[in-house]
Amino acid sequence: MSSDTDDPMVPIVCTECETESRVPLSEVADMLETHNENQHDGEQCAQVDPDLADQLQDLVAEDMGLL
Repeated sequence: MSSDTDDPMVPIVCTECETESRVPLSEVADMLETHNENQHDGEQCAQVDPDLADQLQDLVAEDMGLL
């Protein structure tokens, strides 16, 4: 079983609140949903840092042979 320190930290940003934070990967979905629900009436304002999301998308596409 992995410890909490093994869980990579993921940067999330909210351009509406002008905030940035890092949360454990295992908590990203819940944190984004909670923030957006509580702060923005459910509108998807907070998200995983777009630069990181783009890099991950490229890595997955490459791994799948799509690039």
